[in-house]
Amino acid sequence: MSCSPAAGDLLCGEVADEVVYGENQRTSPPYLQPYSPPSDDATIGGLIDVEAQHMPDPDYLRRCRFRLIDVTARQDSINWILKVRAHYEFRPVTAFLSVNYLDRFLSCSPLPRQSQWEYHLLSVACLSLAAKMEEPEVPLLLDLQLVDPRFVFEPKTIQRMELCVMTKLSWRLRSITPFDYLHYFISKLSCDPQPDSIARLFSAASNLILSTALVIDFLGFAPSAIAAAAVLCSAGQGQSPPFFHDGVNKEMVRSCHQLMEDYVVDTCPYAGYKCPGAEPERPSSPVGVLDAVSSCGSCETRSENPASTSEAEPLNRRARSPDPAGE
Repeated sequence: MSCSPAAGDLLCGEVADEVVYGENQRTSPPYLQPYSPPSDDATIGGLIDVEAQHMPDPDYLRRCRFRLIDVTARQDSINWILKVRAHYEFRPVTAFLSVNYLDRFLSCSPLPRQSQWEYHLLSVACLSLAAKMEEPEVPLLLDLQLVDPRFVFEPKTIQRMELCVMTKLSWRLRSITPFDYLHYFISKLSCDPQPDSIARLFSAASNLILSTALVIDFLGFAPSAIAAAAVLCSAGQGQSPPFFHDGVNKEMVRSCHQLMEDYVVDTCPYAGYKCPGAEPERPSSPVGVLDAVSSCGSCETRSENPASTSEAEPLNRRARSPDPAGE
């Protein structure tokens, strides 16, 4: 596989047919069983102990703030992932996991600035891998690119990029995300135990978590802190965290809660924020979800550091490339 020197470390030259499922495989591999959320203190404590291993490098947030990472390209990539997620009605955890893969990859293998096709290829590969991990049915790789594509890649190119991503992530695809804590944290709240109320609370917290992907400051918080803050915001509780778990850093939860209130809850329609007992307002269609995202002032890559404020410009045209690497 020939490629430019700038992309030499990005794409693998190995044949991935033996390790990546082929284009005729529409469903998840048979060994991927439905994931059961943990429900006991010991299991949650174990997740908290190792969650840092499933986060980007500690220096990644600083590099984003000072634009050592192309935060505009990152935001464009996440916007595309959210559009595909809405189109195919993927679970929120699938989109969040895609962003987790993307950030972990960029934290150890930054891409050249203003290299749009490489960022988009990375986005497609990360979403494809996350869908295989979380969804019962996975679209074909070409179908996955039908939603507002900036570039269109051949399946074998995406498969090689998937292999590259898995290698860079040390094959840790079963990442710990805030969604792993939601059921447990919600069970710790003193709220209406009715199934409908719990379902609404879970839905609101899930949307809040997904909305944090576009705000770079949330990269500084562990998954457990984001989950706890999302549950507090969705339940309409104050900044004094209840007893979730001894391993949860309450100060980090308070800071994350405040950031969530400032950037997501008050201004972002996509968050779907409603207190338990009130029917959450839902867009009438996936297009309505996307309109809410595009019109939301908080859904930008933000930071307290002005140097990191993203000023992404919408793409006015689609660039189609059968295989930018020469396949």
